[in-house]
Amino acid sequence: MTQEKEVPFVLKGEYITLDALMKAAGLASTGGEAKARILEGEVKVDGVVETRRGRKLRGGEAVCAAGSVIRVEADPAAAASALEKISPAK
Repeated sequence: MTQEKEVPFVLKGEYITLDALMKAAGLASTGGEAKARILEGEVKVDGVVETRRGRKLRGGEAVCAAGSVIRVEADPAAAASALEKISPAK
């Protein structure tokens, strides 16, 4: 049984799309390669095959592809900013 390599990926904003994550994490060298891998069913998000390359990942997801697991972590500053928009300080 092979061990998948797990790597954390901290968002720099509110979200990242699945295809952009694949490029940023080094799971695909080009956008075209990322798109092809996603459409061919080679990528799972939280254990489920995902074929939408534009799927927004906001943190907390585990993306599995090419023998690696990428743990998407929310950017604390973006989360605080979003929370402030919902309930501004008095």
